[in-house]
Amino acid sequence: MDDRPQTGEPDEPDRPDKPDKPDKGDTPRQPSVPGMPGMPGMPFGSGGFDLAQVMRMLQSPGPVNWEVAQQIAAWVAVGGGTERQIDSAAHEQFDELARAAQTHVVAETGLTATFAAPLRTVGPTGWATLHLDALRPVLEALATTLGQAMREAGTAGGLGEIESGEGQPSPGAPGGSPGASPFGPEMLGNIMQMLAPALLGMQAGSMIGYLAQHALGRYDLPLPTSDEPSLCFVVENIDAFEEGWSLERADLRFYVALHEVVHAAERSVPWVRERLLHLSTAYVSAYEVDPSALESQFGEIDPNDPSSFGKVAEEPDALLGAMRSPRQDEPRRQLQLLTAVLEGYADCMLERVGERLIPSFAQIHEAMQRHRVERGEAERFIEDLLGLKLERKHYEQGEAFCKGVVERAGAAGLNRLWEAERMLPTPAELEAPGLWLARIELPEEPSS
Repeated sequence: MDDRPQTGEPDEPDRPDKPDKPDKGDTPRQPSVPGMPGMPGMPFGSGGFDLAQVMRMLQSPGPVNWEVAQQIAAWVAVGGGTERQIDSAAHEQFDELARAAQTHVVAETGLTATFAAPLRTVGPTGWATLHLDALRPVLEALATTLGQAMREAGTAGGLGEIESGEGQPSPGAPGGSPGASPFGPEMLGNIMQMLAPALLGMQAGSMIGYLAQHALGRYDLPLPTSDEPSLCFVVENIDAFEEGWSLERADLRFYVALHEVVHAAERSVPWVRERLLHLSTAYVSAYEVDPSALESQFGEIDPNDPSSFGKVAEEPDALLGAMRSPRQDEPRRQLQLLTAVLEGYADCMLERVGERLIPSFAQIHEAMQRHRVERGEAERFIEDLLGLKLERKHYEQGEAFCKGVVERAGAAGLNRLWEAERMLPTPAELEAPGLWLARIELPEEPSS
């Protein structure tokens, strides 16, 4: 019996024929910033935002300046160029393949809510817009932490004292040291508070825009998104991935459809979304800001030179590296555990379905594994801002756990993961699936 997905009428082939490859377009991607390998240029200075725009952005209310974030994300997503228009035939094919994938995934997982996930085909800018909104709660929690620290440091007079000690001329004032901050101590504290929303908007926009350059779908990374699960296919990037790895188009598109559907099925479990969002919020809320480190970075900003804003936004390590605290260790550890299980489960289900339906599954699967652990600057941004750091060993550990459960208790045993949050394995159980199976068979202890 042929198990390939039935996506057309009875007399049509099971999978769409490979269409001709579309043109890639004539607009090259913007070159990287010198000294920042892989980092896209920023829209400041010539050809980007001018000083008047920057000053207007500084007046926006809220913990994150979403206008800044949106403009930078859209600019970085296409490297300052333009994106290719999506062919209607591509949307139709992804819709067809996704419906077939949903049928097979629900049969394996029992998670029927994935049938309700809406589908969209987008370019990099569409992906960026979607994720700026979906990540808003976590990014605003980070901004609130940063803004509060700035207010406290400014009120306490901790800002500006390093560059301009008591009795010394303020930097930038007559007699001040050349090249120092142009702000006096009190003004520096005020300007830092004012800049906080714009800075977080710059960093969020840069991060999301860069991820959009490489994303194939919504769930390339286990981002702590707050919205309902959906299916999203970045057609331009998928086609580039196909060409770069010399992959069969119909096979790759069905693989990506399966990947999106499995992850959407996981996110359809309410406790999964809630836990991921809770842990990420706990991580970013535990940052502890070093006022001297803030001054060191903000002191480089020249209000007469918009490009100086970009220098701060492009280097999250320079700011956030001085903010990490031991209180972040536990939520980060729990995030790694949760995401290892989610990715391991998805890989396990992908293999169970894909190996029998996709002729070139092994080649695509290896290419996808390489893709997700070799993102360079995108991975660094996610780690720095949100605490999400998964190496290949974490993916492999999660997949080994899931396969070990299936070997002992079948797919039905593994699917007990989704019954309740208490079903999430402990670190010891992740290493020994038998321990997890033994525990979940025990009755739940009544709460005291």
